[in-house]
Formats: sequence, structure tokens, C-alpha cells
Amino acid sequence: MDLDEAHARLVAGIDTAPEIRSAFAAHPRHRFIPDVIWPDATGLPLIRGRAPDAWARTVYTDDAVTTQANDGGAGTVNTPTSSSSAPQVMADMIEAAEIGPGMRVLEVGTGTGWNAAVLAELVGAHGRVTTVEVDPGVAEHARQALAGTSARVVAGTLHDAPGTYDAVLVTCSMNRIPAELAGFLAPGAAAVLPWSPDPQSHSTPVVALRAEGGRLAGGFVREGSFMRSRDQRPPAERFPGLGAVPDTAATFETTSDEVIDSGAMTPLMLMLPGARLGVGMRPFDGTPRRIVYLGAPDGSWAYLWPDGALTMGGPTAIADRFTAAFRTLGRAGFPGLAAFRLEADPGRGIYQVTAEGIGEWAHEPAHSA
Repeated sequence: MDLDEAHARLVAGIDTAPEIRSAFAAHPRHRFIPDVIWPDATGLPLIRGRAPDAWARTVYTDDAVTTQANDGGAGTVNTPTSSSSAPQVMADMIEAAEIGPGMRVLEVGTGTGWNAAVLAELVGAHGRVTTVEVDPGVAEHARQALAGTSARVVAGTLHDAPGTYDAVLVTCSMNRIPAELAGFLAPGAAAVLPWSPDPQSHSTPVVALRAEGGRLAGGFVREGSFMRSRDQRPPAERFPGLGAVPDTAATFETTSDEVIDSGAMTPLMLMLPGARLGVGMRPFDGTPRRIVYLGAPDGSWAYLWPDGALTMGGPTAIADRFTAAFRTLGRAGFPGLAAFRLEADPGRGIYQVTAEGIGEWAHEPAHSA
């Protein structure tokens, strides 16, 4: 495979502004991806020296590429712990942050360094890009890959002054925004990051916030599925209701597949503070099928099945909250994620989600270890 041609095809497929596409074009992806990558959840890694064509094909998909599993250690499954984000997601976040010449930009989660290279290209000679990486080995790889660019790599904790940056882009998901991170922002600066209130959720939508007086506010701009910030990883929890006999059953107004495919799952997550909402696989008529599951800290649970059955158990009626939220969305015409906004006061740990004409919901994100 001609890697430069593959990169040109990849860049041509990104739906973004011409200046952002040009910045991607200046920094071929393959120069930042390490020689060992993890294409599958199970099995061995893909090593460039042994399978160069397979490595190149994986690098030049339009998807994320897992570049580290299990924090660099072994495991029964290849749990992603560092990656190169999907190019379209990168471009959308850069566009939402309105990155341009002369800006001072902070990136949290360096990964391969590719995003930092694109950012450095956009801010130009009069701008500044600082990228922070918690993993020393990952940081060193990125530092070498970024040689020749103006991007500064910081391994570990950043000690810059408050108000230093015009924008921050976070490439790992958070369920709470550190106050010190918000403090780095100048007034009116952008903070674009994946946020979801439940640390167990696989849905981590991207929100574009603006800083004002220690607070952050702005709208959700796209869906996402990002790895958790390492200091916010949730403890291992059992699947809600696993092995429990339902206390009650009902018939929902639609099926699990229809809810999942409707685009309503992330809005529903934002409308259900304190609930764990997700998609799981369960045997149904002898075949593993998708279900919608809900869980609550008090042990209450509910499953929505492929035939529209709703089974539930526990001390509180979490299924009633789910039903009410779904009907509220339906009355509003099932608006997309762009209808929702987040208002955050990181110093006080206050997070308020609003959707005009639909409602508002106060979240108290768990302080996971």
C-alpha cells in the first residue's frame, strides 16, 4: 500500500472546513501510529513488521485505532487504553472549538500525537499547543512523533497559570470536569470534551462549552464513544438485575431495537439523572439479542426486550422514569442531541442539562476512583 496515497484518500473523506482538511493533509496518520496496534477485542496485536499491509489497512480506515490495551499490560480481553481517534471526530471537535491562527490550545490526552500535530498546524507560528498525557510511555512516543512541530508534550501534571488557554480539547471522556482544567481557560475560551453523567455509560457525547466566570455552558455537538479519563474510571459493577427474578412485567410502546436505533438513547441518558442506561446482549428465543437496560444505585433495574416486554425489579420504579422520559421525547418529536445543553460549575460539582421546551435535569456525577 502507498501510505501517502492512503492518507490523501482518508483526508479527502473528512467532512470539514478546507483549512482543517489542509492541516490533516500536512501530517500523515501513519507517521504517528505505533508499530503495534490492537484491531480486535480479543486475540493478538497487529505488528507492522510482521503484517505491514494489514497494519496499513487498519491505520487507514476512517475509524479509531487502538494503540494500547490494558494500560500496556496483559489481559483476557484487549481493553483499549490509548488510541488514535477517528478523523471525522477529531475534525468535528476542532471545528467546534473554532481553532485558528494564533490561539493557545491545550489538549488533554495526547495519545499518538496526531491531533496535536493538526492543532499546531492550525494555530501556526504565532499560536501554541500544549498536549498532556498521563502515560509516560505514550507521551514519549508522541514526543518523538511530534518532533519538528511546535507542539509541547507534558507527561503527567500540567502546572501552567490560570487563564492560559483560548481553547481546550479533551480526548478522553469525563463524567465530571476538574476545576483545575476549567481554571486554565481564559474568559470566553472553548472547552470541547466528551461528557456523560454515568461513568459506566458507553455513550460519551461531545459537548462544546464556553468559559465565563468559572462556569462552562454550551451545546452537545455529536455522539461519541471515548475511553474514560484514567482518574474517572468506574469500579467494576455487575450487569443490572443479573440473575434476578422480575418483580413485575409490562408491555412498552416499542421494542428495544427500535429505541436503540431511534437515536434516543443518549438524550434519554441525559434525561435520567442517577440512572445507568445502556445496551446489552441477552438470550431471546434462543438467540443473543440487544436489550435496553437500566440500573439504579439502590439495586433497582429494568430490561426492555426485543418484543417490547419490560421486566423490572428492585425497590424503586426506575422503568416508570424511563417510560416518562421516552414519552416526553416523543411529544417533542424526538429531537436529536443538538437540542440539549450542559451548564457546569466544576468548582461546585454542579451539572445541569437543559433542552428548550422539553425539560431540565440536575446531575450529580459519581466520583469514581
